[in-house]
Amino acid sequence: MKGLREILEDADARRVAVGHFNIAELAALNGIFAAARELNFPVIIGVSEGERAFIGVRRAAALVRSLREEFDYPIFLNADHTHSLDKVREAAEAGFDEILFDGSALPREENIKQTAEAARIAREAGRGIGKDIVVEGEIGYIGADSEVIAEKPDLVLSTPEEAVEFVKATGVDVLAPAVGNMHGLLKSMVSGTARKRLDIPRIAEIKAAIGAAGCRFMTSHGGSGTEDADFTAAAKAGMTIIHVSSELRLAWRRGVEEGLKEKPEEIAPYKILPPAAEGIRKIVLDRLRLFNAA
Repeated sequence: MKGLREILEDADARRVAVGHFNIAELAALNGIFAAARELNFPVIIGVSEGERAFIGVRRAAALVRSLREEFDYPIFLNADHTHSLDKVREAAEAGFDEILFDGSALPREENIKQTAEAARIAREAGRGIGKDIVVEGEIGYIGADSEVIAEKPDLVLSTPEEAVEFVKATGVDVLAPAVGNMHGLLKSMVSGTARKRLDIPRIAEIKAAIGAAGCRFMTSHGGSGTEDADFTAAAKAGMTIIHVSSELRLAWRRGVEEGLKEKPEEIAPYKILPPAAEGIRKIVLDRLRLFNAA
C-alpha cells in the first residue's frame, strides 16, 4: 500500500485533493472511514492538540493504524495544529504520518525558525522508528478555532513571495497558506445564507512559486462552509489537501441531539451515537466527491 507521500504525489499529479477530517471520538472516525471506503478515496484523519489531549496521542495513532492494517486501506493520521516542539516530537515518536507545526501566530522570523526546527525534530524521530513523516508549516492568518463564531476575524492572506521565503527556509513538505479560507463557521454559514470564497488565482500563483522552490504540496485549512465549486477549483489550482472540521462537529452535535430525541430514556452511547456517525458520513461523502471532481 502507498504511503502518505505517494498518495499526495498522485493527487498532485491528477489535480485532486485528499480529504482531511478531524475527530475527537470514535463515532466521527467511523463515519469518516465509512464514507472514504464507500468512494474508495484515501483520507487523512486530523487530531489537534486539544483532540489529542482528549483521545490520547498514542491511542489516536493506534486507532488509525488498526484501520489501515485491518482493511489494507490508505487512511493516515495528522498531528493537526501543533504549537510546540515537544508536541511535535511526541506525535512523531507515536508514529503519526504527518505533523503540522502551526507557528502562524508568531512573528514571521520566529515562525520560520521554529518550523524549521519542527521539521528537523519530526524527521529525526521518524527515522528512528522507520517512518517517513510528512511535515507541514503554516503562514498567514485564518482564525484560530473550529467553532461557530459570530464575526469574521481579520484574515491575513499569504503572498507568493512570502510562501517562497518560508518553504526555502524551513524545508517543509506541505505549505498551508491563507487564501480566503477561515477556521470555524460564521452563524450566517450555519443558516446557509453565506459561504466562504477561496482566492483561486492566488492558490495557483502560490502553487507555481513554491513548486519552483522545491515544495510540491499545499493544504487548505478551514474548509467548512466553503462554496462547493471552490473546493473543486482549488484542487485543480494545486491544493493537495483540504481540511474540514467545524461542519463535522456541527453534524455530530445535531446527530447526538437527534439520537437523544429518538430515544430520550436511552443511556447506552452506542445506541445514541449512530445518527452522529451518519451525519458525518454524509458530509464526508459530499466533500470527497467535490475534492475529487477534477
